[in-house]
Amino acid sequence: MRAGGRGVGGKGTGGPKGKSPSRGGRPSASGAPKGNRPGHDARRPARASAQPRSERDERVVRTEPTRNPRPRRDAPRTGDPRIAETPDVAATAAPSAAGPRKSASIRKLPVTAAPTRAEVKAETAQVLATGVQQLVVTADENEMRIDRFLENRFPQLSFSHIQRIVRKGELRVNGKRADSKDRLEEGQTVRIPPLKLDPQEQRPRSLKADDDTLGFLRSITLYEDDDVIVLNKPAGLAVQGGSGTTRHVDQMLEAMTGKDGQKPRLVHRLDKDTAGCLVIAKSRFAAATLAKTFRSRSARKVYWALVAGVPRVRQGRVSTYLAREEAYDGDQRMAVAQHGDDGAMHAVTYYAVVETAAQKLAWLSLKPVTGRTHQLRAHAAHIGHPIVGDPKYFNIKNWEMPGGIQNKLHLLARRIVLPHPRGKGTIDVSAPLPPHMRQSWNLLGFEDAHYDPIVDAPDE
Repeated sequence: MRAGGRGVGGKGTGGPKGKSPSRGGRPSASGAPKGNRPGHDARRPARASAQPRSERDERVVRTEPTRNPRPRRDAPRTGDPRIAETPDVAATAAPSAAGPRKSASIRKLPVTAAPTRAEVKAETAQVLATGVQQLVVTADENEMRIDRFLENRFPQLSFSHIQRIVRKGELRVNGKRADSKDRLEEGQTVRIPPLKLDPQEQRPRSLKADDDTLGFLRSITLYEDDDVIVLNKPAGLAVQGGSGTTRHVDQMLEAMTGKDGQKPRLVHRLDKDTAGCLVIAKSRFAAATLAKTFRSRSARKVYWALVAGVPRVRQGRVSTYLAREEAYDGDQRMAVAQHGDDGAMHAVTYYAVVETAAQKLAWLSLKPVTGRTHQLRAHAAHIGHPIVGDPKYFNIKNWEMPGGIQNKLHLLARRIVLPHPRGKGTIDVSAPLPPHMRQSWNLLGFEDAHYDPIVDAPDE
């Protein structure tokens, strides 16, 4: 028996032959296929019913996840503390025509931990050995000294490494040779040469060693609050590492690293053989503020020294230019230079004679206005009265050390006065004489409680 009409997708409509419903009219009484709607041509396929159900409900599936989605093999486990929950971007799209969104799917992303100091050092060694690096100074590094810039960017580099590449002219700023104390500006380009660094064995920190270091630092602390520490640095203890130096203040400060990973920072330096007041910043904010204080010469520093002979002018001012020079033994020293000489920097020091010993020795109080390397030692030698026990600048021939006085540098960072980094008044700290200078003072009959005439010296 022949069917009265063809199935869906055929040419027929299923009604009486030759009687098709008009476009836009009502279907005939004989009955159109169930999928036909008013306004549709019966000869066209009913798309909604012809499409597979999975394609027809695709938008609903995407915006409304199933109640019990099957987990993927690579999906992270629920409740993992290392996983942070973040709303899925696809789930926040506009609602579909199926109705309002019931819930948003959750995408879980791993949280990456900050690299440790050991990992940073290992990465730095690999980067520096690959070739020349061109680094751009950021806004946070504006007005930062080059040596501090390298210390922050490359913890693997030691102080001696930094000084070596600067001295050889391998480090350049915007193509020009730079000094370690030059200050950088935002946007400048710093050229770092390739360096071959020996791998360092990572040793676990010893709790006993840290406790011993902390105990030593506490024993030499003159002042401390939440932001600042002032240490009484002993003579012979280096402030930073160098060639063959394994024990220094900067390394000891590792034992004071807090739970937040913040390590106290140096804000100025003293020579290895100079004793006395050394300022340490306990926070990043204090370090930045104190660095500006020293740079603007707002910090007042007073030094005591024992020099050979007695200056004819009891109170005076020394103003010269100083530049580095290489000694015959490869060591570095500062020499008086002329304005315009390569690397020459202006240096100013005030001095005053406090007491004398038979025109043989004099106790000087020194006030540096600028802070050049070896400034006081070079200026004392320049005026013909070098500091007793100075192995670099003592230049008097056939001079005999008085009996009972040790052949050590007689230079003390006696006093430091500076504004508190948080505006909490003024920090004013004085250091006592180190043992070898105390012995000399007692031998010569000097009273360290004597009035210090350098206090009234100008600040410029």
